[in-house]
Amino acid sequence: MTKPVAKPETSQAAIALSLSVYFIWGALTLYWKELHGFDPFELIGWRITSSILVLVVVMLATGRLVPLLHSLRNPQLLLRIALASVLLTINWATYVWAVVNDHVIETALGYFIAPILTIVVGVFVLHEKLRGIQRVAVSFAVGGIIVLTAAYGRVPWIALIIATSWTFYAYLKKKVPLQPLESLTAEVIVLAIPAFIYLCTTWNNVDSVNNTASSVEWIFVAFTGVITAVPLLMFASASQRTPLTILGPMQYIVPTMNFLIGWLMFDELLTSSKVAGFSLIWVCLALVLTDLFRTQRRQQIASNRQ
Repeated sequence: MTKPVAKPETSQAAIALSLSVYFIWGALTLYWKELHGFDPFELIGWRITSSILVLVVVMLATGRLVPLLHSLRNPQLLLRIALASVLLTINWATYVWAVVNDHVIETALGYFIAPILTIVVGVFVLHEKLRGIQRVAVSFAVGGIIVLTAAYGRVPWIALIIATSWTFYAYLKKKVPLQPLESLTAEVIVLAIPAFIYLCTTWNNVDSVNNTASSVEWIFVAFTGVITAVPLLMFASASQRTPLTILGPMQYIVPTMNFLIGWLMFDELLTSSKVAGFSLIWVCLALVLTDLFRTQRRQQIASNRQ
């Protein structure tokens, strides 16, 4: 009698934890906005440096650091980690730059576009075939980007850099045979020396964190490692117990929050043409999710028959 009760409770706890992680990631836009007075690239340097401290402590405490360092002796693995770390840095830096320079809504667009680019990578890199509904979805996405290009008066390059870097980062991560915590730790280890050198070169700049940060701002800077590592640890735990059919739609919580934060809290301009462009992107995502659910349902039915 106790086992049937325990399973729903565990599932509910995992779903609640997953939701918490995505809401934390969405709220981090507000965190970075508090540091808008500093150079975004310097902030990324601090994020990497402080993340190293947090992640190394966690890895040492769990006895996973030495095995990770041994695995990095593999040249192919190290190369993939290095490439992933470059893409992660591009993604982080673009996102933080956009937030502190009042382009929060465009960051939301980037993370809305990312799943669509994943489909494109599947077609052109992995030579997968598009199903009918996917062709329609991609057409809506292309239309949305065209409308938004006209609305912005330029190509939405911030969104495209965020989407592209995240898509190829996720693709490379699939080629890395490491758990999420180990993988991120390896990436920041690779980035440690460049980040440290950059912080040293900017240390005495007139507008550097060292010369201008208040006590409260120093706390925010110091905890950039914590806000990077802790949600990842939470997600690693939740994802093991939460079905992908639930996790998949949850990923849109973050860009939705960014969209609302940029619009409602930071008063970023949202014209009717931008709404039209976003609407086309949202139709695309709805079609992609519908196709995902149908495919997984067919697979589940086929599996049950076997």
